[in-house]
Amino acid sequence: MTFLVLIQGYAVLREPLVSLTEGAVVAVVVGVGTGIGAYALEHRVATWAARRALAKERRGADGDEREKT
Repeated sequence: MTFLVLIQGYAVLREPLVSLTEGAVVAVVVGVGTGIGAYALEHRVATWAARRALAKERRGADGDEREKT
């Protein structure tokens, strides 16, 4: 994130690094890539979250309160 802010600051001080059209294309490509990645990993994240919730529930049933979030 810091890297992106530095690039934007440089672009403001100097000249734009890419044209408006090129920037829009890059934004679309990044958005599509992020969407595909989220879709591909969704089931893994859901499984991980369900396992954590089940483990937390089991710890609570056993009276073990070591982990508080």
